[in-house]
Amino acid sequence: MNKLQDWPEPVIRVQSLSESGLKSIPERYIKPATDRPSLNMEEDPTNMDVNIPIIDLTGLSEDGNNLPQSTMDQISLACREWGFFQVVNHGVCPGFMDQVRETWRSFFHLPMEMKHAYANSPKTYEGYGSRLGIEKGAILDWSDYYYLHYLPLTLKDYNKWPASPDSCREVIDEYGKELVKLGGRIMKVLSINLGLKEDRLQNAFGGDNFGACLRVNFYPKCPQPELALGLSSHSDPGGLTLLLTDNQVPGLQVRKDDKWITVKPAPHAFIVNIGDQIQVLSNADYKSVEHRVIVNSDMERLSLGFFYNPKSDIPMQPMEELVSTDKPALYSPMTFDEYRLFIRLKGPKGKSQIESLHSPI
Repeated sequence: MNKLQDWPEPVIRVQSLSESGLKSIPERYIKPATDRPSLNMEEDPTNMDVNIPIIDLTGLSEDGNNLPQSTMDQISLACREWGFFQVVNHGVCPGFMDQVRETWRSFFHLPMEMKHAYANSPKTYEGYGSRLGIEKGAILDWSDYYYLHYLPLTLKDYNKWPASPDSCREVIDEYGKELVKLGGRIMKVLSINLGLKEDRLQNAFGGDNFGACLRVNFYPKCPQPELALGLSSHSDPGGLTLLLTDNQVPGLQVRKDDKWITVKPAPHAFIVNIGDQIQVLSNADYKSVEHRVIVNSDMERLSLGFFYNPKSDIPMQPMEELVSTDKPALYSPMTFDEYRLFIRLKGPKGKSQIESLHSPI
C-alpha cells in the first residue's frame, strides 16, 4: 500500500481557484474534446423531457414492506433499464435533509485554513480532498470533497469529521443512521425483485458487518464549464448509492442509450443507483450505470453521496441462485477492498474496471 501514501503533486483547492476570479481554467482541468459536456440542450431536444424514474416508497418502513406490487415492479424495471431511480416518501424528514445539506455548505464556506486541518491523503481518502486517483499529471475534476466512514465502527473516527460548524458531527452522525436504515430497506426490495429471500442480498454484503461511507461533493463556479467536468464519467464501485442533490442546481448526468441525460431532481428525493458490487452479485441482472457531473459558471453546487457497501474482505461473486448453465457466472471473485483500489489509484474511468472482471466463458 506504499504507493497510496501521498499525492503525486501539491494539492490545489478548486474552490480557491474559483474564488480567485480567474477567467480561464488551468490546463489541468481541461477535458479531452470527446469527454467534454454538451451544455447546449437544444442540440438534442429528445432529451429535454427525459428523466430517471421517480418512485413513491410509501409503504416501505422499518416495520416491513407494504409496497404495492406496481411499485415493486417500477423499482425492478428501473434497476434493469436505468440503474438509477429517485425515491420520494422514503421516511427521512425533508427538513432534516435540508439541514444536513446546509450544514455541509457552511463547512465548505469556512476559511481555507480551517478546512486544511482535515486534509486527506490517498491512503484512506478520509477528510477534505480535491482529487481522486494518484496518476501524476492526470487531468483533474472541477470539485473538492469530504469523505468519511460510518461503518464498520472500527473505521468510524469522529476526529476525522469536521468539528465546525456547530453541531456538525451530531448532524452527520444522525444522517448516517437514517441512511443506513433507508439503504437496508431498499436492499430488501432489490433482493425480493431478484427472486431471492429479502435478506439474501444483505447477507451477501456481510449481514450486519457491511460498510457505509459518505462523500460530500462541492462544485465551485467554473468560468469555462464547457471544457470541464465536476466529476468524470464512472460507475460507483460499491454496492448501493443514495444521493442527496443540490436543491437548486442540476448537474448529475446519467448515461442512457449512449446519450447523457441531465437528472431533474424531485424535491426532497434521494437518487438511488446500483453500484458495481450489486451488478456482480446479481450476475448483471442489475447494472451499474455510468454517470458524471457537469458544472456551471453562475452557481456553486453541493451533493452528498452515501455509499452502502459490502464488507470489504468478502470475495464478491455472482450469487449461486442467479447462475445457471444458460447464464454462467460473468465475474471472477474479488473483494471490495481489492476492487476499490482501482479508482483510488487511477481515478474515475467509465466502466472499464467492472468490464475487466469478466470471467472467461
